[in-house]
Amino acid sequence: MTLDDALAHCPVVAIVRGIRTDEVLDHAAALLEAGVLGIETPLNSPDPIESIRKLAAEFGDRMAVGAGTVLTAERVDAVAAAGGRIIVSPNTQPAVIRRAVELGLDPAPGFATPSEAFAAIEAGAKHLKLFPAVTYGPAHVKQIKAVLPPEAVVWAVGGVGPDSMADWWAAGARAFGLGGELYRAGQTVAETREKAARVVEAVGKLR
Repeated sequence: MTLDDALAHCPVVAIVRGIRTDEVLDHAAALLEAGVLGIETPLNSPDPIESIRKLAAEFGDRMAVGAGTVLTAERVDAVAAAGGRIIVSPNTQPAVIRRAVELGLDPAPGFATPSEAFAAIEAGAKHLKLFPAVTYGPAHVKQIKAVLPPEAVVWAVGGVGPDSMADWWAAGARAFGLGGELYRAGQTVAETREKAARVVEAVGKLR
C-alpha cells in the first residue's frame, strides 16, 4: 500500500520505536484492526530491518510500511530491500530524499523552516514532517502553508496527540506521526489497541 492510500484512509503513521521483531506483527495487527494503516519502524529500534521485512511480507498490501530515522542513502537501500515503502527522517537530507524517489518510495523528511521545506520539495519530497512539532506550534504550520505548493502534505510529528490533532488540522497539517500516543516499548498489544482506537476516534472528528 502506498503512503497516500494509507493516509487517505487515516492520516496517521504509527512510530513503533523500540519494538522487537518477535512482537511487531501483533502490534501491527492491532493498529490495522483499529484503522491505522501507516507504520514506521525507526532504525534505532532493535533489528529494525528484520521488523520491516516481516511487516512488509505480512501487511504490505494493507498497510504502508517503512522506516523512521533514515539518515543516509545506504539505509534507504536497506529499507527498500526489506520491502519498506516509507522513508521518514528527522532532517532534510537531499541525498536520502532523492534515493527514495529513485527507488519509487515515499520520503517524508523532517523540516522546521521554509528553507528546509523547499529544499526537500526540490529533492522530490511531497510529504514534509514538521519536527518536533510541539516546539513550533500550529501557527507555524499555518504560516508556512501559505507559501508551500498545494500538493505538499505537512505532517505534525513530535508532541502531538489525540487531544491536539484538531488544532493542527485547522492550521493545515494533513498527517500525523504518533509515537508514544500509539506505542511505547514494552507495552502490551491490548494497550496498542486501546491507544489506536482513541486516535482513530479523534481522527473521525477532523473531517
